[in-house]
Amino acid sequence: MMRLAVALLFLASVAGAAMVDARGDGRPVGTITAATTTTSAAGTTTTPSGATTTTAPPTTPPPTTTAVPANTPATTLPPATLPRPAPPPRAATTAPVPAGDVKVLVTPTGVVVPVTGREASGYRVTTPCGRSAVVRGGTPVTDATVVLDPGHGGVEPGATSPGGLMEKTINLEVVNAARAALEGAGVHTVRTRTSDYRVTLASRAAIAQALKPKAFVSVHHNAEPDGPRPGPGTETYYQIASPDSKRLAGLIYEEVVKALAAYQVAWVADTDAGAKYRTNVNGDDYYGILRTTHGVTSALAELAFVSNPPEADLLARPDVQQVEGQAVARGILRFLHTSDAGSGFVEPYPRTSPAGGGGGSSNCADPPL
Repeated sequence: MMRLAVALLFLASVAGAAMVDARGDGRPVGTITAATTTTSAAGTTTTPSGATTTTAPPTTPPPTTTAVPANTPATTLPPATLPRPAPPPRAATTAPVPAGDVKVLVTPTGVVVPVTGREASGYRVTTPCGRSAVVRGGTPVTDATVVLDPGHGGVEPGATSPGGLMEKTINLEVVNAARAALEGAGVHTVRTRTSDYRVTLASRAAIAQALKPKAFVSVHHNAEPDGPRPGPGTETYYQIASPDSKRLAGLIYEEVVKALAAYQVAWVADTDAGAKYRTNVNGDDYYGILRTTHGVTSALAELAFVSNPPEADLLARPDVQQVEGQAVARGILRFLHTSDAGSGFVEPYPRTSPAGGGGGSSNCADPPL
């Protein structure tokens, strides 16, 4: 009988130790209402099975009884399972710009081209000569506040002075100076031509139409004046149906004339010099660069006459190119930041002779992209 009691006592202690919370904190699983009856030499003791105390065996057991050793180890619970540490965060990466947001690409060689799509190997673009090509690398452009267009380029020199000074060269230098001034004022500016290569009118317009800037200005220098004039013979042209274009042209005219009037040379001009429009036989804008950029506020500026030797000598000077560029920039900044109306508006006389060829894609050779 005593052996049976000891055995029951041992089994009860093991069962009590096993009923612990799965979290491993040693707390009982719950309240168990059943009672356990333990018989010992001291008598029969009834203990709730959920209690943490155990009735000790008698101090002096009968000789026939084998007592449970006092140093019998308690049941050891497995260590609590700790949650795995979170993996270290991945290094931040710059997500590629979605193809739909890239409007223009500056290629690795610095050529500005409109983007028409995305390929696995790069961007699909329209080249300066109007061809389709895929370019890998370069700098994607998503927007611009101003687009500046240096007229002519490559095998199309534009007007040329008797001494050989080419309009395309002056146009680019003036645009570079205007861009520097605009960027210095915090105005993001893109050029349609960045060095001496040919760009079709369609490709120039495609850049403007892709970026939708607040102002697009095509910079030129003139030839074939009507005669002498007391001051600069600057001309600016605006889109006939656009009041904003007219204001832009008037502000650029005002700033350029003011800047060039500081120089005393034998100026020449057309008799209707000023800010004006010119229409074709259909009543639309005559100049292709103004006609193909409808929807974008655009102006064309003929700053001075490179065909006039005294003016050509002036225009060949880098400091004067800077003056012209900064004047163009001031006119654009006033357009962007003020409500000034501009000035110099005139009614043009009818013109029947074409303004000159060029701008097409025939025999056009693209620069390296």
